[in-house]
Amino acid sequence: MKKALPLIFLLPIIAIAALSLGATDVSELFRYLFNPWLNPESASHQIIWQIRAPRVGAAILVGAALGIAGSLAQSSTNNPLADPAILGTSAGAALGVLLGVLTNVVTIGSIGAVVCAAIGAMAATVLTFSLARSALQLITIGIGVSAILNAVVGLTLSAVNRPDARSISFWSFGSLSLVTTKTLYVLLPVLIIGAVIAWKSAPTLDLLSLGDASVRHIGHNAQRVRFRAFAILAVLVAVTVSSVGAIAFLALAAPHIARYLCGPRNRVLVIYSGLVGAMILLIADTAARALIPPFELPIGLLTSLIGAPILIATLKKSGDVWR
Repeated sequence: MKKALPLIFLLPIIAIAALSLGATDVSELFRYLFNPWLNPESASHQIIWQIRAPRVGAAILVGAALGIAGSLAQSSTNNPLADPAILGTSAGAALGVLLGVLTNVVTIGSIGAVVCAAIGAMAATVLTFSLARSALQLITIGIGVSAILNAVVGLTLSAVNRPDARSISFWSFGSLSLVTTKTLYVLLPVLIIGAVIAWKSAPTLDLLSLGDASVRHIGHNAQRVRFRAFAILAVLVAVTVSSVGAIAFLALAAPHIARYLCGPRNRVLVIYSGLVGAMILLIADTAARALIPPFELPIGLLTSLIGAPILIATLKKSGDVWR
């Protein structure tokens, strides 16, 4: 637990650094930061509060949501390789919101897009869950479902002949460039509700490490516990995919790093998986827009580049921390 405490203090420091970095230099950062109503017409105020602050906030919220979703996926399947992308949840959410956008029913980042993504995520999750008869099958079938849905998304983007197809294709790889303050209004309540439910459900997830037979013997339904976790992670993934697209690797890496810092108990793991996920995505997004301005790098590649070495070093130093 003590190893994880610095994360709480590091996150706001990284956030302030992220506000100061970008293609354009801003003057008097702290003056505008602590006086948000000061000189709203100035360039520095608009860059900080209208462009960078919503993006920093979205990076924290999306990273936290994906970190929590990853911890739920791994704990509910008792498998260190599980994450929403492997279970098909991310691909289902992407397909749902893509179909909603292409049929002009919703726009990216709207409440309607979250609903479409949630429907797609839940449909893919239920399909994977209904076809599997064990935790091992759950991962294998999830990989298959994910591959099919990703192929459908790719083929749909290739076949569509619309001017906005390129922007949709870019969004499908993950990007925070379209984030606005309205996006935060969608992300924040869903993250808070999802995190609270995940935290309250965490003790039952601890039981799954005993095996399904043992869980039945102490009066719990393992499949019901697993499905509840899947429902929560489906909603968390839906709101992130509908807002910023699919972010690679983060949901897999964050829980492993958090598990090394705070141990395997799910009630603590949920909190620190969210913190680690928020930090990784915030660093990756800052690098994406600040390394070679005015060009923006693909954020999914940077989350893998930042998270993978940390994950490898963590597992190498700690040994087998899964148990």
